[in-house]
Amino acid sequence: MTATTTDNQIVSEKLDAVLASGPRPPRANALTTTLAFGWRAILRIKHVPEQLFDVTLFPIISVLMFTYLFGGAIAGSTSAYLQFLLPGILVQTVVMITMYTGVALNTDIEKGVFDRIRTLPVWRPSALVGALLGDAVRYTLASIFVVALGLILGYRPDGGAAGVVAGVAVLMVFCFAFSWIWTWVGLLARSAQSVMGISMMVLFPLAFLSPVFVDPKTMPEWLQTFVEINPISHAVYAVRGLMSGDSVGDEVLWTFIAAAVLIAIFAPLTMRAYTRRR
Repeated sequence: MTATTTDNQIVSEKLDAVLASGPRPPRANALTTTLAFGWRAILRIKHVPEQLFDVTLFPIISVLMFTYLFGGAIAGSTSAYLQFLLPGILVQTVVMITMYTGVALNTDIEKGVFDRIRTLPVWRPSALVGALLGDAVRYTLASIFVVALGLILGYRPDGGAAGVVAGVAVLMVFCFAFSWIWTWVGLLARSAQSVMGISMMVLFPLAFLSPVFVDPKTMPEWLQTFVEINPISHAVYAVRGLMSGDSVGDEVLWTFIAAAVLIAIFAPLTMRAYTRRR
């Protein structure tokens, strides 16, 4: 017994000598941990390429279907309608895929990854903020696909490349804020299917009752009221105006205000659910 104890002490001393041979690495700060979790979200695409279906096939189907389905009836020609439709479809497409933020989070919960992350000595919101930043890459890819397809079909933004970049940047800010809704839902829902069901119930009315497809002036007055207070409507007006080269500073401001309100409401709710989740 004494020999065994002595051997264990020797091994322990050797391990201590090895571990203490260099300076202790500094504790990761909020920025580095957030970027690490953001990179983790991006690596999911590498290991599960099917996740790109929603940012490739869905935009292509949406642009082609709505352009050739409604173009002739609403604007008289598909080319004329495409000039009006494409910025709105861009907003609708990216907003719709924000739901997968909550789905991915809920999947982590089901697999036990969520519990492991919460035990790490890191800034607590970093896992959530990093996931949202990683998803911003997917949103950017979806935007590139929509704009590229629009250019192939004949869309010509009067705002030029600068207007397109500005419109996409405003959309990224809005979608980052909008995604906080689904992180909260992802923490509360019991399954990934529930997250998708809840998100579709919310997104479909908001996305379609907006100026994406038609001018709200053709709608009944009571419906116009809803459309004008719909935060997605302001995002559509802002992106469409920037890509068309119009002066839409007020709509950009309202979009940023809506984004700030969404973060102010749902970020605390998300962190509270994150802390209390069992």
